[in-house]
Amino acid sequence: MERLIPVGQVNFVAAKDVALSRLGIGFEKLDRDVFNPEKAYDKVSAIGVKKIRLQSGWMKTEQQEGVYDFSWLDAIVDKLLSLDMEPWLCLSYGNPLYTDIAHVTFGAVGCPPIGTEREMQAWLRYVEATVQHFAGRIKLYEIWNEPDVAYSWKHYDGEKSEDRDMRRNALEYGEFARQTAIAIKHADNNAEVAAFALGKIANLEYVNNAMSTGLFEVIDYVSFHIYASNDNKRAQLIRSLLSIVHAWNPNIRLIQGESGAQSRSDGHGAMKRFSWTQDKQTKMLLRTMLCDLYADIAFTSYFSTMDMIEALHGRVDNKASYLDFGYFGVISAEFDEDGRATGTYTKKPSYFALSTLAALLQGDSHAKNIPYAVESLPSNRVNGYDFDGSSLQVYPFHLHDGRSMIAYWNGVDILTSTYEGTCSLCVYGQKNDAIHLCDLRDGTLYHLPEDMVEDLGNGGVRLRNLPLLDAPLAILFG
Repeated sequence: MERLIPVGQVNFVAAKDVALSRLGIGFEKLDRDVFNPEKAYDKVSAIGVKKIRLQSGWMKTEQQEGVYDFSWLDAIVDKLLSLDMEPWLCLSYGNPLYTDIAHVTFGAVGCPPIGTEREMQAWLRYVEATVQHFAGRIKLYEIWNEPDVAYSWKHYDGEKSEDRDMRRNALEYGEFARQTAIAIKHADNNAEVAAFALGKIANLEYVNNAMSTGLFEVIDYVSFHIYASNDNKRAQLIRSLLSIVHAWNPNIRLIQGESGAQSRSDGHGAMKRFSWTQDKQTKMLLRTMLCDLYADIAFTSYFSTMDMIEALHGRVDNKASYLDFGYFGVISAEFDEDGRATGTYTKKPSYFALSTLAALLQGDSHAKNIPYAVESLPSNRVNGYDFDGSSLQVYPFHLHDGRSMIAYWNGVDILTSTYEGTCSLCVYGQKNDAIHLCDLRDGTLYHLPEDMVEDLGNGGVRLRNLPLLDAPLAILFG
């Protein structure tokens, strides 16, 4: 980057300064009191994303049969609304008042109320009460979390993976979600419903079986999660899911509701013990969210705001079972003896990368068909020629302010490889009088020296020997 001329910085924006955004972030697990939201509100609202995902905490809200205390969740929702963020609510998990295995499961995680009619009716009453209570404040409701994954759809304590019947589970979830969606819309006819929160996006058979219950008739969105250390199949997986969803109902849109990477190698949860660093987390955030924004989805949400315990397999009688720390947050913290995120909440490099994306890709920013060609020109920077291989990723966008942006990177495996080289692009039909390069990791803007920009006439420009990294950079036109 030393050949380039620093000229400034992307102006970061807060949520209150953004009317619309297809970027979101997670604010989950507050039903289990895993971090102090008061210490995080100012930082999360300053990122510039709008959508913020909460979990409803049935067990925390209904501790006496038929009595709902929403005060804890009211405080969170109202504070986020005051910061011009848009909370959406994942309706979850179980409740020991009705379901036996919830007595021994920390946070009643993955204890669906499907064993008896009493359980199901109690769930539906809770759903209706929740939606009525938040009508006018929350519009989008998601039904359960990762029901296709073993930890989150259990029939009895100690159920083993080999005992799972995925067809049965899909049909159970489909009927459960169908009835829940009807209850949501009965309570608030302006509400929107997202189903699945899939833990495994490639499990199309599960989706197909669940949809066969009639679920496809009563939902507006299908939400999915992707946790993978290699992102080269991400766009294909999204297209495949969209295809099967549209085979049932072409009006249903997709939401990417959870995706992220750890910032340390000693974390628990998805992709645990992989060689993660803060730098690798930042690269993964940028690469995956750009891919999502380029796809035909409603919005994409990063997991998560805070480092916190995973607690997916916790038992009430064994504190050690839920003191399993995950480092997915764009904000880091220390932890107390109960696993609660405490101490100083500190912004990681990934925080500034997400802030950069939020500022650039706000409003009606969307994928754009920009004519371009990749060239391999002589490059002294690499003692040879530019890179033009198949792992070169190029994502053109129309920005909210009328400018165009081309994000690009070399999609090598983030865990095992790094890359620094050059590439050359011929781009057509853009404003070529003001071209800048942006390092999306921190928002630094650079002017390209004259020997890197060649006017081809008729709206064409050749950009010679651009820096190429395994982290996304962006060319800004206009």
